[in-house]
Amino acid sequence: MTDAFDDEAEQSVTIHEYLKEVEDRELEADLVLGGDDGKECTYNSGYMKRQAIFSCLTCTPDGNAGVCTACSLACHDGHQVVELWTKRNFRCDCGNSKFGEFYCKLFANKDVENVENAYNHNFKGSYCTCGRPYPDPDAVEQEEMIQCCLCEDWFHEEHLGLESSDEIPRDDEGEPLYEDFICRACSEVCSFLRLYPEAIWAAGKQQDADIKGNEGKVASEGMPSTRGSEKSTSDACSHSSPETEDLKVKAHETGDSEVKAPEIEDSKVKADSESVAGGKDPLQRENCAISADLNPGTKDNNLHTNCVLGVDIADAPPSTDSKPMFLCKNWRDALCKCEKCLEYYNQKKIAFLADKEDSIVEYEKIGKQKREEKLQQQEGAELNFFNKLGHVEKVEILKGIEEMKDGLRAFLDSADSSKPITAADIHQFFDDIKNKRRRVE
Repeated sequence: MTDAFDDEAEQSVTIHEYLKEVEDRELEADLVLGGDDGKECTYNSGYMKRQAIFSCLTCTPDGNAGVCTACSLACHDGHQVVELWTKRNFRCDCGNSKFGEFYCKLFANKDVENVENAYNHNFKGSYCTCGRPYPDPDAVEQEEMIQCCLCEDWFHEEHLGLESSDEIPRDDEGEPLYEDFICRACSEVCSFLRLYPEAIWAAGKQQDADIKGNEGKVASEGMPSTRGSEKSTSDACSHSSPETEDLKVKAHETGDSEVKAPEIEDSKVKADSESVAGGKDPLQRENCAISADLNPGTKDNNLHTNCVLGVDIADAPPSTDSKPMFLCKNWRDALCKCEKCLEYYNQKKIAFLADKEDSIVEYEKIGKQKREEKLQQQEGAELNFFNKLGHVEKVEILKGIEEMKDGLRAFLDSADSSKPITAADIHQFFDDIKNKRRRVE
């Protein structure tokens, strides 16, 4: 009997803890949904840069379709729905040819197929290289997963291709020090990133230890996450890229002025790293702030045509280890946006990397803004409703609030502090309030 009581007591929470938990869940939902209230199908918005997407295995068991938040609620309630978090450049499929005779209740007049949509095994409810579902019914504990910012698949930490999970950049409390992550397979497409100064990489504890043990030699590949912090940039940067060093040697041997451009003094690399660590953008919005220093004598030229690296990134040496990448906060700001680089991004179908609005951080930022606007609108609507009431109605509402406060205070004072407050106690409290109002009337 005592053990049962102890178990019940351990599950008890204070009112403040309960309200905080509710608020945290609402915020998390707004961040995942990007502030979408789920009332209208997003089909008319076209291929959105990023939105929350769901896969209905009841309607499309092959996992070859995705629906928006509103359709998941209005059209697929009670179905076997897989939450995919967010997908880029996606348009709602609900009710198109992939759904057979099933039609969309919110927007029935849709194209037969959304040809630009991309699907992976996540739409079938499987993730990572191991193809397991999430949550995994066979797992004792659900393992944390990380999403690749290119293929958008999710990976278990033990399947990232690292020798140890200590290589994942985290602070002393276990929080991620990276903003974006690129998986092993996608890292081959992004081998050109190794031409950039190490300021764009996030370094973990293992990398820091390796660097110290090798007297400052580069020992980290760098890595990214869905959420970053100011600390990530300060802990991540101060080395020079080995591929950039190879290009210096090539420039010295050939005398090629374009290849020679990346010859940067150590003090300059350090200054750029310190700039990033201080939260400053290393580059301007449409061009590179350091390009003039990398290419002396071009300050007066059109910076849109000047490459930060001074080399054709198509000639970047291929990855030799195929390790995943973890990248610092605001690393996308450092990407060169010259004509050659943009052409390469388009060719490799990774142009979205140069778009800051593509990032999860920006998506969540929009979600937070919409949440704040929604709360302000709710407060304004409540105040507007109250102001429209007559004097008698206002007095009744204020009186009712005072009665509720007095009743709650009396209820808490009379409650046994050694016992948790149960749901039955709460129901009894409100029943007493109702009965008291009836007696007064």
